Amino acid sequence: MNLPTREQSQQLLKKYIDNPALRHHCRMVASALEAYAQKFDENFELWYQTGLLHDLDWEQYPDEHPNKAVNEFLTDYPPELKNAVLSHAPFRTGKDPQTKLERYLFACDELLGFMHAYSLMRPNGFAGIKAGKILKKLKDASFAAGVSREDVAKGFEFIKEEPAQHIQFLIEVYNK
Repeated sequence: MNLPTREQSQQLLKKYIDNPALRHHCRMVASALEAYAQKFDENFELWYQTGLLHDLDWEQYPDEHPNKAVNEFLTDYPPELKNAVLSHAPFRTGKDPQTKLERYLFACDELLGFMHAYSLMRPNGFAGIKAGKILKKLKDASFAAGVSREDVAKGFEFIKEEPAQHIQFLIEVYNK
């Protein structure tokens, strides 16, 4: 597999994303995917970089996301990464998540946006968060209204994990 270095991927992130919140989101997704790759004995570097680069074109080319990134910015990356990036936005690309990497990227993306918003309300961030509290807050449509609850639910289905189990795993990633 021809995978550029982590440093090269971080340089791409800096080149195409100026918004600190979006960069933070990409790093959060990268950390989550890296942790899942280690859990499943997958290629953690591939999974990390997939998470890091999944929204590479969102800021500058929102109407072309994620096709612009895959077709123009990620040409030197392996098909596994590009397919995962495409499948995290099936409504735009027509590609549903199939592989484990694709399913976990989808399952982490929207949910982590929500979890980050929830952590900002708390004095200690992710410390002490309980999965049940996040699940309860997901029912409040006015909180983090931009997060698609439908995509969060689809993500749980894609990975065939109990929602509380997936959320708890992610909480632990950010409490290390």
